[in-house]
Amino acid sequence: MRRSTNCRSLSSPAAVLWDMDGTLIDTEPLWGKATYELGELLGRPLTPEVRAKTIGGSFPNTLNVVAEWAGYELRDGDLERYRTWMFDRMRELFATGIELNPGIGGVLQSLRERGTPMFVCTNTARVLADPCIDAIGRELFTGTIAGDEVAQAKPAPDMYLEAARRAGAQPGDCLVVEDSWHGMSAGAAAGCVVLGLAETVPDGVVRFDPSSFLGAGAADVDGWFSAAL
Repeated sequence: MRRSTNCRSLSSPAAVLWDMDGTLIDTEPLWGKATYELGELLGRPLTPEVRAKTIGGSFPNTLNVVAEWAGYELRDGDLERYRTWMFDRMRELFATGIELNPGIGGVLQSLRERGTPMFVCTNTARVLADPCIDAIGRELFTGTIAGDEVAQAKPAPDMYLEAARRAGAQPGDCLVVEDSWHGMSAGAAAGCVVLGLAETVPDGVVRFDPSSFLGAGAADVDGWFSAAL
């Protein structure tokens, strides 16, 4: 079920809740590079299939996946140690430049000018999310929620439920835009309308071609939202 049972019938979303990595900005190749390096650090290079299991997940999920693949038994302190390594490496990679995905800038600006509340909802920890949000344009958003600021990161629905609460809206009246299986699952579990920027999407998610963002604006977002209800 895509919408909550007590949601209103709207022609436009009460709020748009954006994933960040891979949706607003193309940082997934950078995360992939660091994750492959983490596999080598733990003693076994990753395959693309193993790497795919980490996309859109929290760092504890990534570390568990990589450690299991490598046959490495995690010990006390490893989570903190490898998280510090990963975050330091990502800062280095982010310093090479962060760019918006095609068409995203115009959509964000149009929604902001109309006054539609927007939130960034990312599994990325706050310390790494902030430089990216600043590069996108923090002023565009009503608020931001990072992966280390909710009880459970995606694929749990916590982040999207909290964003809807902050927007003063029912989850079913909110539009979520996501590219990863974890994130799409989180939005669907929260009861939001979800556009999935992927070839394969979970139940309750509408597959969406990201090239549609090119030249689009707030009215187009309304159309996508209405069509997905």
